[in-house]
Amino acid sequence: MDSLPLPLPLNSNFSSSSRWKLLSRAPRCQMIDQTLPYSSYSNLHLEDPKWLGSGQQVSLKRYRMNALAATSRNFKQAAKLLGLDSKLERSLLIPFREIKVECTIPKDDGTLASFVGFRVQHDNARGPMKGGIRYHPEVDPDEVNALAQLMTWKTAVANIPYGGAKGGIGCAPEQLSVSELERLTRVFTQKIHDLIGIHTDVPAPDMGTNPQTMAWILDEYSKFHGYSPAVVTGKPIDLGGSLGRDAATGRGVLFAIQALLEEYGKSISDQRFAIQGFGNVGSWAAQLISEAGGKVVAVSDVSGAVKNDSGLDIQKLLKHSLESRGVKGFSGGHALNQNSVLIEDCDVLIPAALGGVINRENANDIRAKFIIEAANHPTDPEADEILSKKGVIILPDIFANSGGVTVSYFEWVQNIQGFMWDEEKVNSELKNYMIKGFKDVKDMCKTHNCDLRMGAFTLGINRVARATVLRGWEA
Repeated sequence: MDSLPLPLPLNSNFSSSSRWKLLSRAPRCQMIDQTLPYSSYSNLHLEDPKWLGSGQQVSLKRYRMNALAATSRNFKQAAKLLGLDSKLERSLLIPFREIKVECTIPKDDGTLASFVGFRVQHDNARGPMKGGIRYHPEVDPDEVNALAQLMTWKTAVANIPYGGAKGGIGCAPEQLSVSELERLTRVFTQKIHDLIGIHTDVPAPDMGTNPQTMAWILDEYSKFHGYSPAVVTGKPIDLGGSLGRDAATGRGVLFAIQALLEEYGKSISDQRFAIQGFGNVGSWAAQLISEAGGKVVAVSDVSGAVKNDSGLDIQKLLKHSLESRGVKGFSGGHALNQNSVLIEDCDVLIPAALGGVINRENANDIRAKFIIEAANHPTDPEADEILSKKGVIILPDIFANSGGVTVSYFEWVQNIQGFMWDEEKVNSELKNYMIKGFKDVKDMCKTHNCDLRMGAFTLGINRVARATVLRGWEA
């Protein structure tokens, strides 16, 4: 993989209050049913997976500071390796457009309530901007900006023709009725409908939103622009959603692991796995790894943690987790402290829940040889350095969890073509993209003599910078 071409002159965040409660996890494969509470569907189709389950509490302030610092640090390091001109570097960081709108709706009791909605459209050099819409009481403009920027690099690493965007509404969705959420979503769409579009900006579900939210956006947008299923992804199947989307991020993690282990002459069947987080991503990853012959020895979620050195029966654990709303009390293993899953004796550690869980306090105790970042920013910069010195191989989130946005791209393609794929084709194409993506990252590692994280960032930033220069950024 070549570095930036000569036309470039050579010279040169993430997620919600100190009492952040995520919405409850829905049963996988659950059909949309208006009789169920809205929160039951939350986070089924994340492009940016970072949830554990009902009642999870984390420190937003600490996480946000770490994530923003890490995003800035990684960009600066990659820009230096690439030799970016300082003016181009600044141009790549500045968002294309920032939108802030007021959304007032009548509540069910007849009173009026006002909310603030945001949409940050970061970059469109490589194609329409892409990113989720989240509903949370503390949607923060700076955080949304950092997430939009990260989506630009992630879509470029995946080599799908998108830029990055992110948005949200400052609200507590669990405190709103389904009809209030629908009204709020429709008002938000009315305010931004002329700034999003099939070839402009394509939203998707994120924290606190779901396929039903996307269905409302699709319907409201279509009132202005005609039926436009490709304007959002992560939709219900009946409205043009893609088969395989629910499992996409977890399946992408599986393909990423296979590519990494093959590089070291290993296979999934001879590795022991520990998974922190048993939500959509973690549970799918566990199931698919188990089916591929891997031994999952430890799993945790918000309710607790469970361990079995001989390997957990994942199918039974999934059934127990759905019935008991968590892994706690599973009879097929013995209970663990939740935090100890990160330092369990295993070959491959998969943080698949929240950011900042691997830090300087526990990095020295981690015994895994490989870390696959299925969550967004699970590893702090300080921990990165400690683990690097220990020889731990980290497959970064910007590549490892890109399966979700890749299958969102497939959904968009199917909608534009008006020709839907079967699930086998979706999974096959996803595997091709993940394997090619890993090869591209490794090529950048060799070119710049850097680790996988910097390989991924230089790959993504290089592709965006190339497109920016070719389109005439100084014109």
